[in-house]
Parts: sequence; structure tokens; C-alpha cells
Amino acid sequence: MTPRACLHATVAPTALMIGLSSALLAALPAGKAWAQAADGASATTLQAVEVTAEQELLQAPGVSTITREQIERLPPTNDLSEIIRRMPGVNLSGNSSTGQYGNNRQIDLRGMGPENTLILIDGRPVRSRESIRMGRSGERNTRGDSNWVPADAIERIEVIRGPAAARYGSGAAGGVVNIITKAPSDRTSGSFTVYGQQPEDGNEGNTGRVTATLSGPIMEGWSYRLYGNFNRTDADDLDLNGDHSASSTAVPPAGREGVVNRDFNGVLRWDPLKGQVIEFGLGYSRQRNIYAGDRAVSTEGSALLEQLANDGNTTNIMTRRTAYLTHRGTWGFGTSRLTFQYEDTDNERLNEGLAGGGEGSISTATGWSTSTLRNYNASGEVNVPFTALFSQMLTVGAEYWRQTLDDPFSMTQGNTGGGGVPGLGTGTRDSKSSADVWAFFVEDNIYIGERLTLTPGARFDHHSEFGWNVSPSLNASLDLGGGFTLKGGIARAFKAPNLYQSNPGYLYYTMGNGCPYAYPSLGGGCYVQGNDDLDPETSWNSEIGLLYSQGGWTASVTYFHNKYDNKIVAGDVPVGSTLAGTGRVFRWENSGPATVEGFEGNLLVPVASNLSWNTNFTYMIKNESDDTGQPLSVIPEYTINTSLDWQATERLSFLFGLTYYGKQEPRTVNTRGGAVAGDGLKERDPYALVNVSGTFEVNAHTRLTAGVMNVFNEQLKREGNSADSGGASTYNEPGRAYFISLATTF
Repeated sequence: MTPRACLHATVAPTALMIGLSSALLAALPAGKAWAQAADGASATTLQAVEVTAEQELLQAPGVSTITREQIERLPPTNDLSEIIRRMPGVNLSGNSSTGQYGNNRQIDLRGMGPENTLILIDGRPVRSRESIRMGRSGERNTRGDSNWVPADAIERIEVIRGPAAARYGSGAAGGVVNIITKAPSDRTSGSFTVYGQQPEDGNEGNTGRVTATLSGPIMEGWSYRLYGNFNRTDADDLDLNGDHSASSTAVPPAGREGVVNRDFNGVLRWDPLKGQVIEFGLGYSRQRNIYAGDRAVSTEGSALLEQLANDGNTTNIMTRRTAYLTHRGTWGFGTSRLTFQYEDTDNERLNEGLAGGGEGSISTATGWSTSTLRNYNASGEVNVPFTALFSQMLTVGAEYWRQTLDDPFSMTQGNTGGGGVPGLGTGTRDSKSSADVWAFFVEDNIYIGERLTLTPGARFDHHSEFGWNVSPSLNASLDLGGGFTLKGGIARAFKAPNLYQSNPGYLYYTMGNGCPYAYPSLGGGCYVQGNDDLDPETSWNSEIGLLYSQGGWTASVTYFHNKYDNKIVAGDVPVGSTLAGTGRVFRWENSGPATVEGFEGNLLVPVASNLSWNTNFTYMIKNESDDTGQPLSVIPEYTINTSLDWQATERLSFLFGLTYYGKQEPRTVNTRGGAVAGDGLKERDPYALVNVSGTFEVNAHTRLTAGVMNVFNEQLKREGNSADSGGASTYNEPGRAYFISLATTF
């Protein structure tokens, strides 16, 4: 299987689906393997090539896999990002260095920012967070898309960084996180899990979770898989960060907001013929928050925000509905996959300010609005082994993606200040926007002798608003002998402007104080307007790594370098004036180049037959704009994750983990172009988190896991509502907490 085929889990009701896959295969040019497919030797060759290609993916320098057993032994409190962050090259950050919504950190791969991390569930893209308005700073008030699947429904998680991720199209410049769920089984089985976590600090929110799964056959050739989940994590109290209030009357910087999850998902699988699989899936998830007092710009907050937080009110509800149909075929001449998916997200929230100091702060206790995002995806591919000088595995595929957004409230910012923005009326603006993307990709795994594998590829995307983008790639693997392998790659990646940035009707307005320092208000304030003439963000991602694997020892070190260009930001140079000439008009613009580079690696030591020691690290050399020297996001200079896995007895095991984060430096220039001073320059010093857990197999069907998170109580506080006031200390690191999980299976 090729990397893309491996990532698409077995998902996928009619002979029409099989026929469509067959037609897609028939469209390929014939090769020698086609003519030889009938004999046993060619079948053996096909299997060998598929296995080799799959191993190439799993052993690539930028790939990490989190197994089901690892998740069970140190389960996340709620969000999967808690365990994904322990992989090399992974941080949690905001999409900018502003520190706004600081506790809503998301998965950031190799410092490229959360918006350049593509989340997949069973190989299908998840884009619900794009229903949330993007503020002037480039931040969304979102928890991200890593919390739609409960931990107990997961088979494994694959994290792909660097050039190998570029073939997944827009939004994968940093990498891909593929959450693979448990598949339907051919025998009846199920599980029931309860989980609880209790922090030692009463100001921190506790967690309770219940998850049930059921899977098995229905009749000959038919099987199913179901899961249901309820998870509640309470919000942190306002008193948690009370020592860092901007004034005696200000609302303290918010802690972590709470969230209540309800998840239901079902898959029906049909195996009509040997080697043919059709799957139909439906999913429903609802997440409501428990407000903790967060806001984007205001340092003082308001009486309304304080009341909403103290009362534990819900201020936003995200509802995600999905349906998909997939066919996967194994043929005498190769494999195929054809998938259709529908994703519908309703984003309901209390209305927030769209102007001035109130931007991003809730402005009403009763006024709700809803934005609706719909994504339609169709994709297919074929994988054909053949011989032309060398053994090869060719992948050819295509994808169509349509996205529609309807967000009426985001278009309600008035257009009268300073006479208004030229070209926009003063009435209601169109709240609907959409984009269509067509893509074609090709990749060839070429096996030259026993030691060298070359993988050239290219992806061609056509965006309905921004035209063509070409993403070529080349990856290579050379077996040096003695357990050493040299791997490297280079690829061009891109990200299309989102539907807020590209909509000219989307306005942010500041009455004066929010104008850039270089272009102060003329009396009528400043507007920031969406721009339909943007270029996609692009990056050239390259890496080279040396791997060693022999005698149970595994080690690797990889250097990565990303040349990032055209990052979309709110412009700081006016493009015109308001109709009355007393205001300035700015737009979302493409910024200059940036550089992201660093090292990552791992070391696995088999200390004894029942004891292993595993360590990985990430070291960031650079993560900043070439023009300004300012960081793209605030992330640690280095991160070290190390763990000891001890199988004490046949039924009892322990896991000891330590994560050490290097210093974090904030920006020195704010979004208005002015110098940051005082506490805004404060660095976050290095710190370490130690976790311990033990798992006892009570019997063949019952597992008890308990542990302590942050054993030495290295509790860190959020010291400011943004980087301007808190420097790099714009998020909380929770203190010591105790957890227990009881799982039964049958």
C-alpha cells in the first residue's frame, strides 16, 4: 500500500460502487503487472510490494504512531491533543503569537501552526473548526478538531510531518494527524469504560467519561460497529489566575474552559465478494462549552463575562453530523478506494463584538447566532504494481471538495464609520460564501535493487477562487547496511485562503486605538476587510534523516527545513480610505517569507525483556518571519519526552513518563507594529511534567488503570489575556491530578 492508501482505513452498497472503482482502474495504462496478474508469482509480488510500501510509510522520518495500548495506559483527560503532543515535532499552540484564547491550544506540527495541521478520521478530512470566525489576529476561538472521537474508540493515531504530508492538499503544510477508529469485527465484541480525573487544586476542572462500543456480524458478509460517548470536563474557576488580573476590578485571565461531549457513531460493513468491502457510516457529535471567562482583546473584561464564567454558562455549541460511503477493492492487478463524505457543522454561540476593544468578547447573555459549514468530499485512487526496469507501485487518484459557509452575524459589523468602505453598501451583506477544489495526484514507489526506494509524486489542485496550485514531491530511502537507513524528502505544500479571509464583506472595525502605529486614525477609525485577491500560502518542506534499527534498538535523527511564504495576515499598510476620507481601509494580505527549521529524533532502548526506555525530542532552530524576526507562534525552544515501560508481572504494568519543555520567548512587536514592553516581554522558563500510571489486568475481560498526572505539581498560571500583557505565559499548565479508568470487554 502507498502512504495514502495506508492512511485510509478500511472504510467503505451496491454493485455501482464496485463498478465505479473498476472503471477508475480501467482508465489506467496497462503495465507488465496487469498481464502477469493471473499467475501466482505476480500475486506474491503484489503482496510483497504492498507490504514494503506500507513499511516505507511507518518508518519515514516524519511519521509517528500511537497505539491503542498506549492510549489505554495513559488516557487523555478529554482531548486527544494531550497525547499527540508527546510525539516528536508536535507542540500545542495558537495560530499566531498573540496569546489570544491561550488555553485553546491546538496541534501544531513542526511550528507551522494549527491551521496547517490537517486532521483526518479514518482518512477523511475534518474541517469543523472552519465554521468559527477568524479574528484580526488570525486566531479562532476554537478547541480544534482533535476531540470528535473518544479515546476508547480508537485503534491507533498516525502523525505525519513534513514532505510526506504535502500530497494531502490544502491545510497539510505542517502535517497530518489521522485518527483511526476500531473497525467492524467478524465476532460479537464490545467494551464499557468509565474514566474519572480529580485535580488536587479545587480551582481546576475535573472530568468524568463513559464510553461504550459494540461490534460484530449481522449475517453472512455483513458486520457493524457502534460507539457512544459522554464526557464532561468542568471549567477552571476564575480564581485560578486571580493573582494576574490586569487591575483590582478586572476579570482575571481565563483558565481552561470546560466542555461536554456527546458522541454517537455507527458503521455498517458489507463484504459482497472476496477482496471487496463497502462501508456506510453515520456520526453525530455535540460539544458545548462551559465558559471560563476568555476574550480576545480586552484585558479588563466586563461584568457580563464575569457572571457568565461564575455561573458556568454555556456560550457556544458545536454540532457535527457526518455521513460517508466507501468502497475498497483488492483486484488481481492492484487495489482501489472510492469515498464520498458529507460533513455538516452548526456553530451556535453568544454574539461577540466585531469592533474595537470588544472584538472577540461576548456582548450579550441572550443573543445567539449560528454559522453553518458544509463540506462535500469525493475522492478515489488506484494502486497498481508493475515492472518497468524496476519493481514499482503506482498510485493515481483524484479528489473533489466543496465547502459552503453561511455566517450571518459575522457580516453585521456596520459600514458607516468614516463614511464606510468603498464598494460596500450600508445594508446587510451576503453571509454566504463557497469554494470548490478539484485535485489530481500521482505517486510512484520505485524499488531500485534491494536498498534504494525513490518516490516521486505530484498533486495538482484547482481552486474556484484562486486557480491552480502544483505540489511536486520527491522522497527517497537508502539502506546503508548494518541497520542504518538514510531517508529524505522535499515537497511543495499550500493552504488556500479560508472563507473569512477571502470574503470582501467580512469587516473588522476599530474606532481608533486599534489602528497600526504607523498609520494612526484620521478620526474615522480603521477597517480590516476580507480580500478576494489573495494568493494561497505556500511552503517548500524538506527533511533528511538517519535511522538505525537493530537488535531491538531503534534510533533516528531528522533535520527539517520549511521555507514558508505568503502567510495570510491582517495588513498593516492601508489600501485606501473610507468614503468620507476620515478613515483608513486595510485588507487581509499575503506577508513575506518565513523560516521554520529544527531537529527531531527518537531513541528506543530495550533495557531488559520486560523493560524498555523510549525518548524523543524536538529542537526548534528557527520559527519566525524573515522580514520582522517575530515568531509565527510561541512554542518551546526544545521538547524532550521520555518514558519507561515496565511489565512488572504478566498482569501488572507501569508507565513512567517525563516531558521537559525548554524556554518560550514571546514576540517583541505587537499586532499594531509597536514595541512590546514590561510583562509582555516575559519568557516562560523551562519546566518538566512527570506522569505515572499502572495497569492491572483483573481478568481476561477487565482492566483497571490508575495514575498521577504532573506528579511534582509543576502548576503554571496564565499571566495575561494576551502576549502583550502575559508574554509567553498565556496558557495554564494544570497541576497534580489523579485519574482512574475501569474497562470491561466481552
